[in-house]
Amino acid sequence: MNALTTLEQRFFRNLNKVVEPAVRRGVGSPGLSPAALIVLESTGFKSGAQRRTPLLSVAAGPYRVVSTVRGDRSFWVKNLINEPRVNYFISGNPRAAQALVITDGELVTPTDIEEFPLLSALVSLLRRRSRQGTTFAVLLDD
Repeated sequence: MNALTTLEQRFFRNLNKVVEPAVRRGVGSPGLSPAALIVLESTGFKSGAQRRTPLLSVAAGPYRVVSTVRGDRSFWVKNLINEPRVNYFISGNPRAAQALVITDGELVTPTDIEEFPLLSALVSLLRRRSRQGTTFAVLLDD
């Protein structure tokens, strides 16, 4: 791990310590806007501990999409690949969901999406975009 990566990790950890509690209580989640801050609760891929990460999300029909240009440098992405069952807080309310991770043009967390036309179209669009370096996760509420 180089010094820049360590600095980047430290920056995001410190930022998340400040932002996460407020977002979990509903700050940044306006009711009528398709864009909202959420807190994603995932299981640490190494530790198995609960991890909370504030993220900007966008509603796409009944789904919520989050992304990062940091790819697998984002620990939340590694967590979702290892364990796609997550919880997230939006507008101060918890929701259980399954995450579909899309990176490098591939759907990493396999699921049967063909029976859901909107989800299939959304994943197809995000797969094309992910070839340009962005990693996405689509959250499907339980």
